[in-house]
Amino acid sequence: MTHKLQPYRFVPQFKHVIWGGTRIGTFKGVDLGGHTHVGESWELSGLPGRESVVADGAEAGMPLPQLIARHGAALVGTRVFAKHGTRFPLIFKLLDATRDLSVQVHPGDAMARRLHDCAGKSEMWYVIDAEPGARIGAGLNAAYSAAEIAGMVSQHRVMEAMAMFDAHVGDVFDLPAGSIHMLGAGNLVAEVQQASDITYRIWDYDRVDADGAKRELHIERALEAIDRNMVHRKVSVEPHHEGETPLVERAEFTVRLCDIDGTAMPHKADDECHVLMCLAGEAALRLDDGEPTMVRRGETILIPAACRAISMSGKAQLLNVTV
Repeated sequence: MTHKLQPYRFVPQFKHVIWGGTRIGTFKGVDLGGHTHVGESWELSGLPGRESVVADGAEAGMPLPQLIARHGAALVGTRVFAKHGTRFPLIFKLLDATRDLSVQVHPGDAMARRLHDCAGKSEMWYVIDAEPGARIGAGLNAAYSAAEIAGMVSQHRVMEAMAMFDAHVGDVFDLPAGSIHMLGAGNLVAEVQQASDITYRIWDYDRVDADGAKRELHIERALEAIDRNMVHRKVSVEPHHEGETPLVERAEFTVRLCDIDGTAMPHKADDECHVLMCLAGEAALRLDDGEPTMVRRGETILIPAACRAISMSGKAQLLNVTV
């Protein structure tokens, strides 16, 4: 039986962590079942063990790798299918931090392949909501030698080397692999990242769990992974251009901010799949000459590569991510 390609929604996977809160449920308009510590919603993922499944339509319940196997390049594009096969190369998340997360760094592709046999982890954050006083650490605040960084880490002074920013709605942070970073309490962000779950913790504020134990740090590998060229990683967003604002462009993904007020044609690259993350409002989405699909705040939609054009009508704001 042949299944027609469609805009795909997936069942979100909620991660319950001590630093999480309730804002993801409010943002998405879903019931969290009384859970008060939801820190992550994995919106779209092909990571082994955390694969998304189709939420609705004729292929509801199908895991993402199986969906890619069925449709191949028509779904993800010729380049992505040739390089990654059925392993989707990106993960899309929502993060709600009610406590400061640890200071972290992620390895690049070469280090991750050598040590973990997986991809590295470059990522970006878009601030959806920020409470007064919320902060984000993104990159180093100056050029340091390797010895200087190692000294600050050993003396528990690594925060002194990090570029810290007051967080505001609409802020964008570009965090390539090797960028030291931390997500501060009070932030709700959308995250786009490579399909990797490798994190090296550099500092966790000497916190202890209920049993009095500190979380493991990964100092040696973190020092190897830090790229000392990654300084001040907040993005200066340029004015809108034809309804879309370029935010982050790198080899792994390109992210644009798309504002819909009436009718618009979001950017669609040939033979490349797109992912839309709706940040505000709602709009009717139409692929080519297909039937309209409503997209609402908090939803993430996979647009097949074989689609030639995207049209939307309504009032909404979205991240438009090219894979």
